[in-house]
Amino acid sequence: MGEHGTWFDYLNRFSWWTHVNEWAQHKLGRSWKWQMFGESGWTLTHVLISMVVVLFVLWGSIAFFRGLKGPDKGIVPPRKMNLRNFFEYTAESVYGMVEGAMGEKNAARFFPLIGALWLFILFNNMFALIPGFSAPTDTLKTNVGLALFVFLLTHVYGVKEHGIAYFKHFLGPSIPLIPLMLPIELISHIARPMSLAVRLMGNMMADHKVVMSFFALVPILVPIPFLLLGLLVCLIQAIVFCTLTMVYIAMAVEHEEH
Repeated sequence: MGEHGTWFDYLNRFSWWTHVNEWAQHKLGRSWKWQMFGESGWTLTHVLISMVVVLFVLWGSIAFFRGLKGPDKGIVPPRKMNLRNFFEYTAESVYGMVEGAMGEKNAARFFPLIGALWLFILFNNMFALIPGFSAPTDTLKTNVGLALFVFLLTHVYGVKEHGIAYFKHFLGPSIPLIPLMLPIELISHIARPMSLAVRLMGNMMADHKVVMSFFALVPILVPIPFLLLGLLVCLIQAIVFCTLTMVYIAMAVEHEEH
């Protein structure tokens, strides 16, 4: 298994899986070149890992809600650390982060979105630390989808909160400044999903390269410090993505003081 190989590569032994990959390569692969972007193939590895993450999150969510339906209504935690405890602690921590960034009023409203992004990005990042797997977030294929999702939701929430008046902030404070402010605002908003996607990809790709390099050189004991550093990178990148998402949404729904 090479540096970019995963356990899912063994599925290529099945003819039906090979046909699916060939179809994906033909339909979804990138053949054009521009600047740093060259030809790119398309494999279903990142899709399969993301599906595993979604299934794990669903499993943890079911354990969490089962705890709420118990006789103690989830107030008394289990004696031993288990999946329910982990997801309860995670939900409480993320809710505190959302409340601190967006205020008590908006915390309950946007917590499901931020919590879902947090769990999806964090566990996708952490898959790179498991030998024989890769992180779906080390590719633009995953990150652009997440970034565009956040970009569209930001403006949807802005329009729902302010109506058509939401677009006034693109025009600046006065009519003479419209020719100057409009292109600046458009460029700054278009740059948001690009920065979200490229930042996450760059950090996760670099982290994966460092960990795999030390595993290739000395696979016993030596990579442990770098695995711990990689775990920290996974946490930080999930926090950064979710924090920027909260900032963008908070800016879209905030009301100007008069």
